[in-house]
This record gives sequence, structure tokens and C-alpha cells, in this order.
Amino acid sequence: MSDTPIETPEDGESAAVSDNETADSSAYWTANLKLLGILMAIWFAVSFGAGILFRGWLDQFSIGGYPLGFWFAQQGSIYVFIALIFYYTFAMRRLERKYHLED
Repeated sequence: MSDTPIETPEDGESAAVSDNETADSSAYWTANLKLLGILMAIWFAVSFGAGILFRGWLDQFSIGGYPLGFWFAQQGSIYVFIALIFYYTFAMRRLERKYHLED
């Protein structure tokens, strides 16, 4: 056995690191859930709102010769969903960089 002592961090240092990690983790998940909530609200508004609830009002406008409510129900919501997916990946990469969780 070696007679050299093993250095261990002082209790205050390990507690500070643990508290900092816990605070970062909590802030990350708060930001993550906020982002998901906003994107889910947009998803709901476009799919249920524009495609079903407000279809009658949106039909007074047209896009490509079709009533806007019909267009949202058939194609527009799909385009919005795809845009939300791309935005989610962009926003999550930015969020992971901010909290140093990059792969």
C-alpha cells in the first residue's frame, strides 16, 4: 500500500457542485416544459382550432382557390406540424448549449 493520502474535496465544495447541478437541471427542465407547452398550444390551435372550431369563419378567405378552413384541415396543419418539428429541434439544440448538455 502507498502512504500517499488520497485527496477528497471538502464537503462544502461537493455540496456546491451538487446544488449548482440541481439548479441547472431544474432550470433546464423548466425551460424544456415551457417550450413543449407553447408548441403543444400552437399544435392544438392549428389542428383543432383552425381545422374544426374556426373553419366556418376561415372559409370566407381562400388560398389556392380553396376555402382557408378546408385548406388548414387538409394540408395547412401538416405544414405547421412539420415547421413545429424543425423549430423544436432548433430550440432544443440552443437550450442544450445554454445548459452545457451537448452530445
